[in-house]
Amino acid sequence: MAKRRVAAIVKIQLPAGKATPAPPVGTALGPHGLNIMDFCKQFNAKTAKEPDGMIFPVLVTVYTDRTFTFILKTPPASVLLLRAAGIAKGSAEPNRNKVGKVTKKQVEEIAKIKLVDLNTTNLDSAIRTVSGTAKNMGLEVVEA
Repeated sequence: MAKRRVAAIVKIQLPAGKATPAPPVGTALGPHGLNIMDFCKQFNAKTAKEPDGMIFPVLVTVYTDRTFTFILKTPPASVLLLRAAGIAKGSAEPNRNKVGKVTKKQVEEIAKIKLVDLNTTNLDSAIRTVSGTAKNMGLEVVEA
């Protein structure tokens, strides 16, 4: 079997089960000549069981013969923290205005989810990374 050559690698963030050919999918994949509807169907099928509205980063590898493969990453830590805190968005001034609280147990659960995509294999380092994200969003990390 002949080796396929990579033409491009495209990164997109999409809500679970709601990919459509409209932007951002169409504008990101259209210039590479992909069958956008085929990508949307495959993405929606893979993310159908995920919570509604959960954002997923996708790494789409486009080949020169206009075929593609894609890898689903874990949702961003910020999205998971917002869900855990039960708020809509983070603080505009995180050093002054705290907008919510998350427990250390919630941070640990999020770190376990994110561990596969982080640049560490140590759970303690992952917890510190997620705690830093929470702090930068204006969330307080409190004891359970």
